[in-house]
Amino acid sequence: MLIKINEILYRIQKALNLTKEEMLEAYKLESYNMKPAHLESLLKRRQDDDFKAATYEELGVFLDGLVSLKRGPSPKKPHDDEAVELTNNLILKKLRIAMELKEPEIEIIFGLAEVELSKQQLASLFRKDGHKNFKACSDALLLAFLDGLDEFYYRGELE
Repeated sequence: MLIKINEILYRIQKALNLTKEEMLEAYKLESYNMKPAHLESLLKRRQDDDFKAATYEELGVFLDGLVSLKRGPSPKKPHDDEAVELTNNLILKKLRIAMELKEPEIEIIFGLAEVELSKQQLASLFRKDGHKNFKACSDALLLAFLDGLDEFYYRGELE
């Protein structure tokens, strides 16, 4: 993944208009000890003095916490510590689940970012890795989704 983890975290926070308190709550829901000052430094720009690089773990835990924050804890999900590789596809999937986005809404979000995807192309982004129709989500496509999500939220189409 070439895009910086901090950039993804920052864009999610901006797109969903999340407060720092909501982000800290997401970490807390996953039993992750995120200090407010550390979160603040993760959301800063690289050129800022207090900037700290985020880890894949910090992003992954936040996404899991965001799902719990928006939808409540999953009765099916056992709390295991098995590490899962965080990919752009998984980030898309976790955002889709957290925001309860359906296919038409995802099409609109990509459309707002001026990305045209067929239904098959869209479905291929959410397939399991190894499936014959799986398509890896590029950094550009993930950034376009985050930009479209920001626009979608800004227009008031998402609550």
